[in-house]
Amino acid sequence: MQTYYYVLASQRFLLEEEPIDEVLKERTRYYHEQEKEIDFWLVKQPAFLEAPQFTEIKAKCPQPAVAIISTNSQFITWLKLRLEYVNTGEFQAPSETISDALASLATVS
Repeated sequence: MQTYYYVLASQRFLLEEEPIDEVLKERTRYYHEQEKEIDFWLVKQPAFLEAPQFTEIKAKCPQPAVAIISTNSQFITWLKLRLEYVNTGEFQAPSETISDALASLATVS
């Protein structure tokens, strides 16, 4: 099992009000320069929120939600400090309640 860390917010806040695309592009560029494997993903309507242990967290977050999920806890801590109005946490997957850490409930159009 792998531990995943996340930043969770409403899609409107994270994708429209915050310049998160710039942050992720810069982080991706840095990883490529350092020849480091990408360890973060942006997931719209993350499926892990459907797990029973996330009922309260999902209820507190305006929907539709979006999460940045990473295996790097320091990156998530940095994002939390930068973004302020987000929820953070962690979970392990695959597990009984979360089969795929990066699964999304968003439909592709």
